[in-house]
Amino acid sequence: MRIVKNLFKSLLIVCLFTVFAITANAEDQNKVSDNQTENWHEEVAEAEYNAGESIIEHLVDSYEWHIATVGHTHISIPLPIILYHKGEWHFFMSDKFKHGDAIHNGFRIASEGPNKGKVIRVIEEDLLKGNIIEDVNTHEIPWDFSITKNVVAILLSCIFLVWILVSVAKAYRRREGKAPKGLQSFIEPIIIFVRDDIAKSSIGEKNYKRFLPYLLTIFFFILINNLLGLVPFFPGGANVTGNIGVAAVLALFTFAMTTFSGNKNYWMHIFNTPGVPWWLKFPIPLMPIVELMGVITKPFVLMVRLFANITAGHIIILGFISLIFIFGAVSAGLGLGVSVFSVFFAVFMSLLELLVAFIQAYVFTLLSAIYLGMATEEHH
Repeated sequence: MRIVKNLFKSLLIVCLFTVFAITANAEDQNKVSDNQTENWHEEVAEAEYNAGESIIEHLVDSYEWHIATVGHTHISIPLPIILYHKGEWHFFMSDKFKHGDAIHNGFRIASEGPNKGKVIRVIEEDLLKGNIIEDVNTHEIPWDFSITKNVVAILLSCIFLVWILVSVAKAYRRREGKAPKGLQSFIEPIIIFVRDDIAKSSIGEKNYKRFLPYLLTIFFFILINNLLGLVPFFPGGANVTGNIGVAAVLALFTFAMTTFSGNKNYWMHIFNTPGVPWWLKFPIPLMPIVELMGVITKPFVLMVRLFANITAGHIIILGFISLIFIFGAVSAGLGLGVSVFSVFFAVFMSLLELLVAFIQAYVFTLLSAIYLGMATEEHH
């Protein structure tokens, strides 16, 4: 019960900081509107399908959550747009942009250039007349704190996780001393696995309890978002763990905990490594520089590994699906024949991604535990 309570607290902290990182740095993310989702269908119809652009558009963040397309009607959930520009706050829903075709309060979604997919402020008066948008370089970039698709997905996954863990905690109270049953029988082995095979073995019997709530939090957070990312319909389909911002925040949490938990022995091995010749440490500190570079590259490796592996899996699946439209543009019969091949391999890759979802959660948690174990290891 104590582990579950601490897990709740850590989960809420991770979720809040992750949401803040995405919203506060929204300018650095490639956001797309439902207008780009429409391009997927328009390109197919015009036999000018661009697989590369379509795949990227389905991977990056969005101001709207696209649900389905019925004929030429696109069903999507508009999300809140929150902008700060020249001392003023602007609040409105993303449907005011009319899928990227309209200007609202002087703001629009850029369709070209380095700011493509971002909300920009048009500063030429003649461009504010009507809904006709011209792509020009005369614009300003507001502070963008909008609630995007990935932010909503993170909040939903956190609610889902809290519901699961609260249910398990209640089951422990009701069935104290009895064999686990139902959801409890599925979650309990995972908690024990993280505790015994990751935390204890990597950090040690003495210190593992301090970090167990954090390790359980990142394991379940990454796992649930990996699994939801494979679901092609709402509330799944968001590429949360394949977002470089989310991966960076998780890696920075591990980096901060490792840095602030490091004992005297840990820092001694960095700045005055035992057993190394003195001329590698003084007067030119070659070894300390190398060790400090290792401290910095560890969270970077964590970030890139999670981001790259999850994104690569989605790209492969979308690539197989794209083959249907590519060959279908040449010949309907050829597209039908390729669809059998594409669907088979897409299903195979989806099943493989289920395995990858667990593996990436395990690897990220294991490496975090190893780094924490190195930081708290006592001198022998």
